[in-house]
Formats: sequence, C-alpha cells, structure tokens
Amino acid sequence: MSAYDLLSLACLLLGVSFCAIGSVGLLRLPDVFTRLHASSLTDTLGAGLVLAGLMLQSGWSLVSAKLLIIFLIILFMSCTTTHAVAKAAFTSGIKPKLGSGTGTVKRN
Repeated sequence: MSAYDLLSLACLLLGVSFCAIGSVGLLRLPDVFTRLHASSLTDTLGAGLVLAGLMLQSGWSLVSAKLLIIFLIILFMSCTTTHAVAKAAFTSGIKPKLGSGTGTVKRN
C-alpha cells in the first residue's frame, strides 16, 4: 500500500467514526438544540473527511473536482440548515433544557 492509500484509509475511517459519533449524539442528547449541535458539527467533519479520503483515492481528476464541489455545498448548507431548524424550533416555543448542576444558568 502506498502512502496515499494509507492516508485515504485513515481519512475514511475517521470520517465514518465521526458520523457514527454524531448519530449516537443525535439519539442520546436531551433536546433539539443539543441534538442539532452534535449532529451538525460531527456530520460536517465526518463528511469532509470521507470526501477527502475519496479525493485521495481518485487522484487529481474531474472526479476530485466534483467531490470538492460536494464538500463546499455540504460545508455551507450544513450550518445554514442547522441555524434554520434551531430558529424555527425556538420561535415555535421549544425552549432549551437547562440543567441544575453548577455552572448552569436558570431562567424564568
């Protein structure tokens, strides 16, 4: 295996693991805002690493240019859709859950 193959494999495995961690966070976290936070950050990084691994496998070609365009679309659309869903949830009356531990702010 060449260095490109090993680097590509590392990117693919890291990307898949970040996506898996994001989906676990989506299932385990208590409210919509923390779920959005976990899923948007980890899935953007995971998709970026998977696409980087695929770009390394394809070499410098039209395929890697298309993968770069897909990455840019994901990069811009992920934060935009996360913000839109969070704003819609907040304006519809869903409030973030605040804990009772130290360092948390209680609001009326």
